[in-house]
Amino acid sequence: MHQTDKKICSSCGLCSIQAWPVEQSFESCVFMNGWLGEREKKLFGRERSLDDPVEMRFGITLERFTAQLKQPIPGSQWSGIITRMAQRAFEEQLVDGVISLELTPSHHFFSQPLLARNLDEIYSTRGNKPVLSPVLYSLESAYRQGMNKILVIGAACHLHTLRDFQERFEYLRKMEILTIGIPCIDNVARSKWPWILERMSKSPDTACHMEFMQDFRIHIRHVDGHVEKVPFFSLPEELSNPAIFPAACMSCFDYLNSLADITVGYIGAELLPEQKRQWLLVRTETGKKLLGLIEAELERFPESGNWECRSFVQNTSKRIIESMKGEKKEYSPKSRIPIWLGNILAGVLGMIGPKGIGFAHYSVDFHLIRHYYYVKFRHPEQLEKLVPQHVRVILEEYGLPL
Repeated sequence: MHQTDKKICSSCGLCSIQAWPVEQSFESCVFMNGWLGEREKKLFGRERSLDDPVEMRFGITLERFTAQLKQPIPGSQWSGIITRMAQRAFEEQLVDGVISLELTPSHHFFSQPLLARNLDEIYSTRGNKPVLSPVLYSLESAYRQGMNKILVIGAACHLHTLRDFQERFEYLRKMEILTIGIPCIDNVARSKWPWILERMSKSPDTACHMEFMQDFRIHIRHVDGHVEKVPFFSLPEELSNPAIFPAACMSCFDYLNSLADITVGYIGAELLPEQKRQWLLVRTETGKKLLGLIEAELERFPESGNWECRSFVQNTSKRIIESMKGEKKEYSPKSRIPIWLGNILAGVLGMIGPKGIGFAHYSVDFHLIRHYYYVKFRHPEQLEKLVPQHVRVILEEYGLPL
């Protein structure tokens, strides 16, 4: 087994499949091949422009906008656009099955791979699962059943690996594979999730949805429907330890899932009371086809917010770089800013901080900076392989050392 296989693995599920040699699955691992680059060029005919500051962050797109379902799907993390898109693709027989995740019966946040073959099974995949998950494991069932058309819903590590594998080996080459991408960064190993949730929530046992939101708070929804809002600033210091996140997530350079046919997230949408707006990035003609399935069911809104967020990134970049160094540091479980003060800080940033596409700009740059220095300090032998060229251009914009 390669050294990288031991150190950096997102548990995508491909190498657990027995229908083909496991060594072939390893050959398509994104942590063996690196992010974007030639893979982006093969999908779009070109790599993203290094002269376009928006495309460098958001990837190649045909269209971007915000939207919400007119009739939200109950139990969804947002309004349920991904779930509804998958249902409509199945109803219209664009696909024979949907590869995604469903929640395990034993835990609100744990997931298991699923090849959904009816509308009820697709419905069961709704909601957030913030743990490493073997989405691609269900490819084996689709392959053995001889499916010709499937939809795969996954994170960037899943879709990079899938596209590479389909091209590199013959097993899935005859399949038509449609993809819906979710933006994804801060997943955790499921063994650490209960420990983390206990430090975030006053009632971890009743928490059922969780999201880091644009108002600089974590929104934790509970089974009785109420939402607990915890300011980022009031989390205990021990949750800022990079070691609590998997190396795979800290080595990700495609937050916005740029190889998906369509990406559906939230960070570019404005956070408004009683609204569940999502952000859609249509990337390919297949993505346009998927969007067309639910077009009549959407309320559409243009992107909003100011692009500029330079000062907010610069104010945090030095702290980010220092925290990524591999030096041993004690992270106190007791050191934390009081909730009342954290709410004041979050309120101020919510008023003067970036919103809409500005928040998306800030969030992408924050994570690219964090991950570049994580790899530089902790996996330096992987730096040249993993980091796409646009990341270095963005770092140079801020005058940060390479």
